[in-house]
Amino acid sequence: MRAYVCGQVAASIEEFMELALGTPPELWLGVEGESSEDRTARLAAARDILADDPELVDRVSAVAARAIEEHTPELFTVRQLPARPASRGARKAVA
Repeated sequence: MRAYVCGQVAASIEEFMELALGTPPELWLGVEGESSEDRTARLAAARDILADDPELVDRVSAVAARAIEEHTPELFTVRQLPARPASRGARKAVA
């Protein structure tokens, strides 16, 4: 099966994400072993891109949510936490 984004064939998941977002995923995720200077420059470039295209935030968020939902759906599972007993300091003294 071939994946098309905006009329272009995506040969890999990484290429699909790049075509869907309009930017390489590494811009947002970073790369392993990047220096602090590289990270600073990458984040500055990302800020400039977001300033030029404010709607990109929504596209990036949608792609990230879709990827999480498909690959690790348990992250979207909402569970109610058990009630915590009141701490000792919160109890009132009885006379």
